[in-house]
Amino acid sequence: MIDYKLLIDNLTNPALLFFVLGILAVRLKSDLEIPPNSSKFISLYLLFSIGFRGGQELAHSNFSIGIVWSILFGIAIACLIPLYTFLILKKRLSTENAGAIAAAYGSVSAVTFVTALSFLETQNLKSSGHMVAVMALMEAPAIVIGVMLIRLCSEKNQQTPKMRSILKHSLTNGSVLLILGSLVIGLLANDQQAEGIKPFTTDLFKGFLAIFLLDMGIVSGKKLSDFLKSGRFLTVFAIVIPLLNGAIVAAISSFVTNQDADRFILAVLAASASYIAVPAAMKIAAPKANPGIYFPMALAITFPLNITIGLPVYLSLVRAF
Repeated sequence: MIDYKLLIDNLTNPALLFFVLGILAVRLKSDLEIPPNSSKFISLYLLFSIGFRGGQELAHSNFSIGIVWSILFGIAIACLIPLYTFLILKKRLSTENAGAIAAAYGSVSAVTFVTALSFLETQNLKSSGHMVAVMALMEAPAIVIGVMLIRLCSEKNQQTPKMRSILKHSLTNGSVLLILGSLVIGLLANDQQAEGIKPFTTDLFKGFLAIFLLDMGIVSGKKLSDFLKSGRFLTVFAIVIPLLNGAIVAAISSFVTNQDADRFILAVLAASASYIAVPAAMKIAAPKANPGIYFPMALAITFPLNITIGLPVYLSLVRAF
């Protein structure tokens, strides 16, 4: 069922190898690093480029009920994953930590999404433009569900922020706002206007992605050692749950769309875990939750798992079903 040639080809992808180089640099105690301001600029560039190109694709697509179903399916995934993962986690962890981890695994990773698009290009496949909107709209629901679970299961006398402020923070998060805003701008721009910035939005993309994954490798390498000391249960969770989510969605997404590339993206989004939007939101919503648990779970274990093994596995499952 799994295409092993596809798996091996992915492992020699230059962008992925730069990620491995970052981890190796940490293990060798090298002073290699990407300046924080440069890293932030590159992440903003990637979100802008993906959003703008998605808007352009959407502008050339005919609106259909399939687009609506894809968006609703994505939102449903983002709401259901936190519910069942919270029930699993609550048996071993505090309410706050369980809620924060559940929110992280229900939400999505924009960088995993970007890497998945690059992987599709190597397979001569292209997802629909509206998948960018699906990704952006999946980020907030899981955060809201996670906070609601924390509030419902916390002690009555424990103070938590109002849901309105959490929802506002989730929707105005920088990454969500940039990718949705870029999507709208790409949708409104005509072909001639888009062509003027094509060298920036398209030609430089893979190079910036490689440098960004190098930075992610360095950050992951620093977080991984400390996290592995926290216990076997969370490590197993960070490996098994993403693969399970991705496999299930790869199988059932055929009821929503018959486009292999779109089904693959839905599977990747279900398997990914947020390490940008959720930590920012949980810092306000659940200050007692330990970021030293949910942040490295998403970044140091689930993210590398998805971009190395997950991507070819999910595509193989989509083709099988």
